[in-house]
Amino acid sequence: MEFEQLKSFVTRHHNFEVRVITHSGSRCYQVELEDMEGGRHLLTQRGKPTVFRSLEDVYLELQRAGIHRAFLVQHVPQDEVIGRQAHYHDPLTSRMPLVF
Repeated sequence: MEFEQLKSFVTRHHNFEVRVITHSGSRCYQVELEDMEGGRHLLTQRGKPTVFRSLEDVYLELQRAGIHRAFLVQHVPQDEVIGRQAHYHDPLTSRMPLVF
């Protein structure tokens, strides 16, 4: 989803979730939007996934789109390595609310 599509989506819909995704040990972030039908859309630029170098950059871009809340999702590869099921969508253990 390109930035202009994101802005348009936000003005037309009110029931969606924005996730800021990172991997442990990484300082790169991607933005994913999940609509109520379960469709997931990565924020892209010219057809390629947009990668942010800081949370502040993510905040500024989302604010420009009219978004002021998101969830930070950090993928921890150790969960899979030790045989534990990864629960990225469990709000109490894997997502941290962000308000900006």
